[in-house]
Amino acid sequence: MLQLEVPGGGDRVLLHSCCAPCSGAVLECLVANGIRPVVFFSNSNIVPREEYELRLSELRRYCESLGVPLVEDEYDHEAWLDFVLERKMPDQVGHDDTRVGQDERAKELAAAPERGPRCLNCFKFRLMRAARYAAANGIPVLTTTLASSRWKSLEQVDEAGRWACGEMPGQAGQDVVFWPQNWRKGGLQPRRSQIICEQGFYNQTFCGCEFSRDSSLRSE
Repeated sequence: MLQLEVPGGGDRVLLHSCCAPCSGAVLECLVANGIRPVVFFSNSNIVPREEYELRLSELRRYCESLGVPLVEDEYDHEAWLDFVLERKMPDQVGHDDTRVGQDERAKELAAAPERGPRCLNCFKFRLMRAARYAAANGIPVLTTTLASSRWKSLEQVDEAGRWACGEMPGQAGQDVVFWPQNWRKGGLQPRRSQIICEQGFYNQTFCGCEFSRDSSLRSE
């Protein structure tokens, strides 16, 4: 079994979870190490809403089987879009030349490939919400199952997590430490596949947003 050491030596961790398949081995490992995770489902990127509900229900089923609490964040896809496409900046509203620049930037981000700047913004939005929840509820450490997927950039996940827990404007997550654990190592990757089969998880074919969905359709 992979031996884990939580930053600060505690046993309470907020686990931002993207889905059940990515969470299975991570949660099993945390519990086996005597760590008390709270799962935080903050995924306003997922569309359509039916897809969101399906992924949430699969994760809820698994958490209940382990006796692990799950918290659902508010779903706000429009706020997520504004953030990842860098539009509607408060100090720029009303300036036509700046708005044109924002529109161009939004188009660039929408067309960006996976693992590009749009994905970094996506991770920042979701981990920002998680860091705020952790800070408000006295949970000292945040980690994420985004670091378990081979489709994600670990560098981007790490950058977004550190930003959310100390570098973001307003310091909403300043009392929370980001735990940049690589959840692909220590045998967790093959165990992930086993749990997906054992639990019969719905295993999605795209990350969640309309941009990744359209990209996956073009690659078929």
